[in-house]
Amino acid sequence: MRLIVGICSVLLLFSCTKKETLKISVKNVVTGEPVVGNTISIVEIFNVSDGVSGSKTKDFYSGQTNSEGVLYVTEKFNKNRRYEVFVGQFPEEHCYLNRMGYTWSVGEATDLAFEYAPCSYSKLIINNVNCSGEDDKMVLYRQDEIGSLSGVGWEHVGCVYWESPGGPDGAPAGYSRVPMGKRYYRWEVTRNGITEIFYDTIYYPAGDYVTYEINY
Repeated sequence: MRLIVGICSVLLLFSCTKKETLKISVKNVVTGEPVVGNTISIVEIFNVSDGVSGSKTKDFYSGQTNSEGVLYVTEKFNKNRRYEVFVGQFPEEHCYLNRMGYTWSVGEATDLAFEYAPCSYSKLIINNVNCSGEDDKMVLYRQDEIGSLSGVGWEHVGCVYWESPGGPDGAPAGYSRVPMGKRYYRWEVTRNGITEIFYDTIYYPAGDYVTYEINY
């Protein structure tokens, strides 16, 4: 009887597991450069079926990305459990990360991508050098190449002089932390009932301090 129970337990174990290969990649989203040696950790979550997700966990796997910034994980995963996949520390301060981790289970997509962008430091100055009065209006729109900005208009009225204060987010006074890469500016200036539109593109290198002034 004990032997039969043991055999049934083994059969049940194999029926509940499936060998899968996860492809986990880590790269700089702006340059496409792979992140080599990033430590990826996978945690197994128990009690998902009864709605108590996360009530019990255990370390399942840990490994590092290769020279292409990729880690292949081939393991037997339990079909009745979920797994959390976490990315490790980055080699530099980052201002963008597409996600902190994935919650994954058997049957879902096996390509998991982590994309990050290092920080640059921006000092923005907005200066109405041709002010004609309090009815002047300037609306600034900003976007970047990784889509981290909303693109919502930012309105300035009158004889404006403004510069970024910086500092609170950890950047030096006068600078703000921004993701590296291209930033697209468009601003509409309405003066004496006439509206003009201007465009510019600025590149913010990783770790650099960039001052950009809009005079209108």
